[in-house]
Amino acid sequence: MEEDRELEEIKRRKLMELMRQQALMQESEEEEKRRAEEEAARQSLLRQIMEPEARERLARLRLVRPEIAQAVENQLIVLAQSGRLMRKVTDEELKEILRRLTSQRREIRIERR
Repeated sequence: MEEDRELEEIKRRKLMELMRQQALMQESEEEEKRRAEEEAARQSLLRQIMEPEARERLARLRLVRPEIAQAVENQLIVLAQSGRLMRKVTDEELKEILRRLTSQRREIRIERR
């Protein structure tokens, strides 16, 4: 009798643990799906507000400096959503945005003597 109760308790704990793991997996899958949907919406909006050359430049930048690419994307999306962006961003305009953004950073140089 005592062994049966212990066995049932072990089975119950195992089942609860499996259910908890399954719930965590579902939450992470839902979170991943939500992130993918948000990213798809961002890319769709960027396709609407940027010319292909500018999008390509931004994609290349994302490979090297993802934080800067993210900042530029966020800035463009905010401008578009607020109605301050009246036409598609060209490659030249994107270059100018990037110049302004990167010129704000300090440059550290080390000279050997």
